[in-house]
Amino acid sequence: MSVDGADETGWELDPENDAQAAVEAVGRQLKMWREAAGMRPAEFGAAVGYGENLIYKIERGVRIPRPELLDKADEVLGADGKIAAMKKDVEQARYPKKVRDLTRWEAETVELGAYGSHNLHGLLQTEDYARALFEMRRPAWTQDEVDRLLSGRMGRGSIFNRAPAPALTFVQEEVTIRRPLGGRMVLRQQLERLLELGQLRNVEIQVMPTDREDHAGMGGEIEVLKFGDGKAVGHSPSQFGSRPISHPKEIRILELRYGTIRAQALTPRESLAFIEKVLGET
Repeated sequence: MSVDGADETGWELDPENDAQAAVEAVGRQLKMWREAAGMRPAEFGAAVGYGENLIYKIERGVRIPRPELLDKADEVLGADGKIAAMKKDVEQARYPKKVRDLTRWEAETVELGAYGSHNLHGLLQTEDYARALFEMRRPAWTQDEVDRLLSGRMGRGSIFNRAPAPALTFVQEEVTIRRPLGGRMVLRQQLERLLELGQLRNVEIQVMPTDREDHAGMGGEIEVLKFGDGKAVGHSPSQFGSRPISHPKEIRILELRYGTIRAQALTPRESLAFIEKVLGET
């Protein structure tokens, strides 16, 4: 997806969230529990390790509380699990409505393949790198919108901890490895993350060198997710538009393109060596 508010392969993100009512309800409940305990916002914030201003925002439904805050609030306010139980309501609100399907698909996929030409795939991104991308949005998003989108993206990283582990393959253009989005230190940490992920047995990361004379990826970015029941969903904005596709004939076209791209790129071993070389130069 692009930097301008979309994820790495065009599954558009939308800062408008149809779970806002749930967030506001959780905020009201939290405020009621705090007041019933006779605690001021500053006192409560200090007890749970958050600033007074953030507590006000959470209670107004402007900010989404993190799960660990709800756990701590449950303990501090003596709610016997009633506040902690609201984590499920908050969880859905972390994700913008247009990325929820993608999040669900990633949680169910047994195989994912993605080619990215503009920036690193969202699953590969560090928090600082992702934040830099969201803050580059023009027109600019508010800080609350950036935080909400960032929370959703980071939550998707749980795919690397799944068991059984899905097969994950990524092909990234050389420029996405070299471009210092967010600054040199952010890039260094991002490259270190790629090297770490590339060591996982179920993950293969490949680099497409800029000097390739034959390149099957000139038609744009690709992502294909396959599921245990044999079905698949794919996306390629330049070829099939902004909506995901699932027709077998269209999926085969994406698979053909992606397979050729992988064959033209550096091997996973060569790619990790390349990334390590760029890290040494950064």
